[in-house]
This record gives sequence, structure tokens and C-alpha cells, in this order.
Amino acid sequence: MALPNQQTVNYPSFKLVIVGDGETGKTTFVKRHLTGEFERRYEPTIGVEVHPLDFYTNRGSIRFYCWDTAGQEIVDVKNRQLKANQFTFHRMKNIQYFEISAKNNYNFEKPFLYLARMLSGDLNLRFVEPPALSPPEVQIDMALQEM
Repeated sequence: MALPNQQTVNYPSFKLVIVGDGETGKTTFVKRHLTGEFERRYEPTIGVEVHPLDFYTNRGSIRFYCWDTAGQEIVDVKNRQLKANQFTFHRMKNIQYFEISAKNNYNFEKPFLYLARMLSGDLNLRFVEPPALSPPEVQIDMALQEM
């Protein structure tokens, strides 16, 4: 459902709440989808900001109203480095997990594609139009990522 100042659409739309610690890139990830640009400057989100993100699939359009929430400023992470064996919560709860990066476009669409597939019940659903993205700021060597 659209907010009072937002236009409603005649295709499926869903509320998506993005949560996480402060300074982990929630706003940057949403803005990357909105404009294609990577925002370098950190400005903490106050309260919540809602942004409609449209995706075009082989089954029609879908909109996510992304609720970008404020993080907890006391648990800010300056240099986030995690190892594969540190990811356990999502496994214990059988929750899908994607390591993503707005800076280099790594797995950029996967969370939205996964949700669209689950919501539509069509595991063959795919995006047919890529978002307007600026080139990645850094390149990832996929061979090193597998290690």
C-alpha cells in the first residue's frame, strides 16, 4: 500500500522493511537501486524513509516499498570483515542470506529476485530489465571469493 504522498500502482506491491546495525549500508543499498549512484557520504537515517522500488520481470512489474530504518548508532561497524563460519543465525532459522555490496554491485539484485520468486511462487521468475547502475567502484575476484 502506497503512502499518502506516493502514487499507487496497478501491479503487485509489497512492504519491505530493511533493518540492521547503523552504518552497514542499508540506505546506500536502497539509493543505489533508486538512482544507480553509490553514495560515499554517511548520513544516519532518522526514523524511517520509504522508497518505492520497481522491478520488471518476465511475469510483469512488481514494486517493493522499501522502509529504510535507522540503525543503532552504538553498534556501528567501521571495517566489516566476516568469515564464512561466522554466519550461523540464518542457518539455524532456515533464512535465506546473501552477502551483498552496493559499492561493487555484488549480488545486487539477489535479495529482491529471491523475494519476488517467493512471493509469486515462481522459481523461474527473472528480471527482464536491469536497473540503471553506475559502474562498480571496485572489482571482486570471484576465484578469491570461493576460498
